[in-house]
Amino acid sequence: MEITRAHLVEATAGREKGKLFYVLDTDGEYLLLADGKSRRVEAPKRKKRKHARFIAESGDRVAEKIRQNERVTNSELRKAIASHGGAENSDQEG
Repeated sequence: MEITRAHLVEATAGREKGKLFYVLDTDGEYLLLADGKSRRVEAPKRKKRKHARFIAESGDRVAEKIRQNERVTNSELRKAIASHGGAENSDQEG
């Protein structure tokens, strides 16, 4: 599936491997990712498409705001990712 704006993705490479992010924008072969915690809306992570895996096409309020170019806050991103199970994936090994 083609990854586009407002999709929820998982990083498959790099220091962020296993973490969930929202796609704020696309730039050719790159995605601009933010999770509201380690990567904030003001400074999104630039990551190649091949290093991200599609998780879900979200229909929540945060995804709608991203699609409509409205301002999204970091706390909104954190809450939305946590509701998708992102809290389970963050920094837990076992």
